[in-house]
Amino acid sequence: MQLTLGPVLYYWTRQQLLEFYADMASQPLDRIHLGETVCSKRRALSLADWKDLGRDLASASGAQIVLSGLALIEAQSELSSLKRLCENGEFLVEANDMAAVQFLSQQRLPFVGGPSLNLYNAHALDQLHRCGMQRWVPPVECSGALIGNLIEQAGEEGLQLPEIEVFAWGRLPLAYSARCFTARAENRPKDDCGFICQQYPDGLPLTSQEGQVLFTLNGIQTMSGASSNLLAEYPRLAAMGITALRLSPRLRDMAEVIGQFDGIRRGEPAPLAIDGCNGYWYGQPGMLRVEEVGLC
Repeated sequence: MQLTLGPVLYYWTRQQLLEFYADMASQPLDRIHLGETVCSKRRALSLADWKDLGRDLASASGAQIVLSGLALIEAQSELSSLKRLCENGEFLVEANDMAAVQFLSQQRLPFVGGPSLNLYNAHALDQLHRCGMQRWVPPVECSGALIGNLIEQAGEEGLQLPEIEVFAWGRLPLAYSARCFTARAENRPKDDCGFICQQYPDGLPLTSQEGQVLFTLNGIQTMSGASSNLLAEYPRLAAMGITALRLSPRLRDMAEVIGQFDGIRRGEPAPLAIDGCNGYWYGQPGMLRVEEVGLC
């Protein structure tokens, strides 16, 4: 099974990004996603910079490079930037908005369907596969049973599916809004945020009155409080025919996470329990770790 490094979801400085990807170049990754998917105001790297970085990473690591687009388009300028991304002429693109799907399909270009596309049935996937979608990342709330039923439906009805890549590790991107919650938390207007997100390289925790971390604020994106972790599900994922696992970047110790998943695919035994949450995979509230509450 392949390992994919997803796009960085947080707002890191240019130096942090370059140092992070320099470390990733030596990791056992089959695919690396680059680009900004959350907020168009985050411009630590330009499209030209991302392409230069992609060439360097491809040469150093041998991994396939994919450019990821925004998940929420709010302005004509963002639409124009997305079109330039889709027409980059060099790298495969991950479509996280249907506007990107339209641009790419019109140009008859292959693409990846990102987790923010609302796709939940085999007929929709068959249609987009015929439009050029080579790989699909299911929405993060999809359970293993739902994905399994979708694969079964496709087989029964003779539908064509793209390769399936499951979001296997990292804080889950749950929702997007026109409002910037990180700026709001600092009493700043969105249009004059001062790029406050850079002060929270792992997001801003949102806690309950009891001190439990419920969510993580990341600009206009709301994420899970804990990291999802499907390491223990590797045997089932492989048996289902899942072709790739997506690992979402964190600033520190990412190599350790990659090493754990790489060890499992090289034959190490899967753990009986994990750190993090996996409720969605079992059709339960996402914040649960089902081993802990006896639901698996």
